[in-house]
Amino acid sequence: MNVLVTGGAGFIGSHVAERLLSDGHRVTVLDKMDPYYDLGIKEHNLDRCRDAGGDRFRFVEGSITNEDLVRNVVAGDDIEFVYHEAAKAGVRTSVENPKAYTENNVGGLLTVLEAAEDHGVERVVNASSSSVYGEVDYLPYDEEHPNYPQSPYAVTNLSAEHHCRVWNDLHDVATVSLRHFTVYGPRMRPNMAITNFTSRCLNGEPPVIYGDGQQTRDFTYISDIVDANLALLETDAADGEAVNVGSGGNITIQELADHIVAETGADVDIEYTDANEADARHTHADVSKARELLDYEPSVSIRDGVARFVEWYRANREWYEPLVMNS
Repeated sequence: MNVLVTGGAGFIGSHVAERLLSDGHRVTVLDKMDPYYDLGIKEHNLDRCRDAGGDRFRFVEGSITNEDLVRNVVAGDDIEFVYHEAAKAGVRTSVENPKAYTENNVGGLLTVLEAAEDHGVERVVNASSSSVYGEVDYLPYDEEHPNYPQSPYAVTNLSAEHHCRVWNDLHDVATVSLRHFTVYGPRMRPNMAITNFTSRCLNGEPPVIYGDGQQTRDFTYISDIVDANLALLETDAADGEAVNVGSGGNITIQELADHIVAETGADVDIEYTDANEADARHTHADVSKARELLDYEPSVSIRDGVARFVEWYRANREWYEPLVMNS
């Protein structure tokens, strides 16, 4: 199958692309190489895709907001399936520049959907986020939970979901939105809690927690996220739907920091700073809908996943750590 992965030089997109290539598909990655974090990580991601796919892999540098470019890629590469992973990330930075997030995350999605309709794409899988839930009425979140987005980034995710649902209903393109819950693992973005805690501990510095540490997160290991995405190559059961993809568990940030300190063997004391108002207080996914529609079963617990990540970090410090420290 010919597959387009937008944002495929990023964390989730590159793992999806690499798995597709390993499974024998042809993959085009479209990514504008936004220096939101060190581009060395994205270059490494692309190298892994090249190694996995050889001449079945093609990289195109450019933005999803460029209508002519997107149409040319979809038509020229005879794209049959799209994983839309290109989004401007960052809850806190979205508060500072909301217009840029709307232009990229909503406008760019519409560009992809229009190209998909015009050129006969079978399905568009949209990467959404647990941020659409925001304020908690009850936990774990199921897909019927009210949406109270608490940042412009979250608003753009919810808007993108609605556009996908309407597109599925009105046009001849199937769409699915997967609500990812805090994804982590090898090659993850350097500005995430697990990366920061691990980096600081391995360098003898204390992890820094925003707030009191009692906020909770459903951390989802990257291989589980990829499994859910690739299941959509085989089934139409989730067409038109938004579906949670999480670990099904959660952990306090305090417990996470304690676990990373223990896993790294660091002799440090945890420090605390002011909480950020745009950050959700709690997240926890009910994955029963994904289990029913996608046969999804998360397989990596947070403790096992942290152990895997710390081991990977140690093995890749030579190239990864300088990029983390400089980002």
